Amino acid sequence: MKSYQFPRGAMPAIGLGTWKLDEGSATAAVASALKLGYRHIDCAPIYLNEADVGAAFGDVFRAGEIRRNDVWVTSKLWCNRHRPDLVRGALEKTLADLQIDYLDLFMIHWPIVFRSDVHRPESGTDFISLEEMPLSDTWKAMEDCVEAGLCRNIGVCNFSIRKLKTIMADCRIKPSANQVECHPFLPQNELLDFCQSEGIQLVAYSPLGSGDRPDRMRSERDPNLFEVPEILEIAATNGLTAGQVILAWAVNRGTVAIPKSAHPLRQAENLAAGFTELTADEMNAINQITMSYRYVHGRFWEMEGGPYTVANLWDE
Repeated sequence: MKSYQFPRGAMPAIGLGTWKLDEGSATAAVASALKLGYRHIDCAPIYLNEADVGAAFGDVFRAGEIRRNDVWVTSKLWCNRHRPDLVRGALEKTLADLQIDYLDLFMIHWPIVFRSDVHRPESGTDFISLEEMPLSDTWKAMEDCVEAGLCRNIGVCNFSIRKLKTIMADCRIKPSANQVECHPFLPQNELLDFCQSEGIQLVAYSPLGSGDRPDRMRSERDPNLFEVPEILEIAATNGLTAGQVILAWAVNRGTVAIPKSAHPLRQAENLAAGFTELTADEMNAINQITMSYRYVHGRFWEMEGGPYTVANLWDE
């Protein structure tokens, strides 16, 4: 499978996402994925299942056939731990839960800050503005974690070009990756071009549209990626599923995709997509899709009296 070189190590182009793997199901899902050949697992403490993922890692790595350094492991810094003196402790907690000694990639999960005693905000007063807690200060603490050997690479999630430039203007270590929602309805072309020009790997979350996302992210008007005629035609021509076509498109254009599945058959289909080449005409057909839609819209961060809006989140 294609992989992308980072300052330290290489990230496989298809990984297993663990967002929405319920408590108790993540252990079996990760163990299954590793057995099938996945070598990239994407985690986060807010998914509330890192201890379950760690149980799978512990069992698999102790068995000896797959070693820790065979698997790329990503995790993230939650929004209530942006304060520089809290960053290292948050990472150490993740490492303990995952039963590993280092992360291959440690990322700022959102350019959003909560008070340290808030797990999920309920009112505008639960937030701290980026003026009060600058992203660059958090980033410096992330750099310290690399230098301490707790993570090999650092990156960000849900960052616009403007916010990337804020980090890059005053950093010792450049962001290695930016994980954002990305699929044929939200191809992120301008952001992808910027990231590729700066040597920043774009990682696509919700690459299949996240059909099982929480109710707060849903509406009755949500379009369905699996009903797009261009995608269905390519799938029928090549003996693929619609999901495999979408993932192959992601990999063929130079991004990494991290679909989530707890089912071994679907996991195998997703992994196989990483080895699938689409023709230039097929890629162009998908690139010409005119529907534009963001599933993880960010409106859940907008609260009365709070500092965040969709406009200043995405800078669009």
